[in-house]
Amino acid sequence: MNRSAFQLTLPILFGYLPLGMAFGVLFSTQLNFPWWGAPLMGVLIYAGAGQILAVSLLAANAGLLEVFVAMFVLNARHLFYGLSLLGQFRGAGWRKPYLIFGLTDETYSVLTSRKRSADTRREQSVDLKITAFNQCYWVVGCTVGALLGENVAFDSTGIEFALVALFIVLTIEQYKALGDGFPIWVGAAAAGLALAVLPVTHQLVGAIVIVTLILLVQYRRVRSATTGEEGYYG
Repeated sequence: MNRSAFQLTLPILFGYLPLGMAFGVLFSTQLNFPWWGAPLMGVLIYAGAGQILAVSLLAANAGLLEVFVAMFVLNARHLFYGLSLLGQFRGAGWRKPYLIFGLTDETYSVLTSRKRSADTRREQSVDLKITAFNQCYWVVGCTVGALLGENVAFDSTGIEFALVALFIVLTIEQYKALGDGFPIWVGAAAAGLALAVLPVTHQLVGAIVIVTLILLVQYRRVRSATTGEEGYYG
């Protein structure tokens, strides 16, 4: 039996609140915009790291086109996430646009690691609740952070580590769901290789390309082996 959507999103809650607050603080302290612009970005853009990048670029007087291109490149990985969920979202009706819009790294991890029943409509409803809960956590964090940044002076050093801690928890959940450590070790090796041979500005993209290529090769090998066995026994 599936756990409630709220229970499934608890790790995201404890990650998104401090991260959203960090964004809100940066927004209020680095830009001359009203505080409500931070939660508005959380509602309309909902890009997490992309929002933080946008604040940094706008604070450096970058143009809107530069901000758009940078955010598009940073969030291009979601195209791959979306492709892998086409079957899961098929027939979702009015829910589908929001499920696509609200897909983040953390939401993807929860949607793909949780146990699912044969009732597609019910599962898509749970997917919608999970996505909505996660965005609400982010927007609340953005709001609180923006208000604090505008009215309170405090040292927020180290708050960004919440993102690292959140990804560690999600990785453990994925391992428990898959029962296979191969993708984790490949990801770690790809990250190490990118750190060793690539400049800082290209390390993230390089690691993603490396791990994607390796996993595609592994997928083809497993699929070929499975097809061969079926052909043999058939």
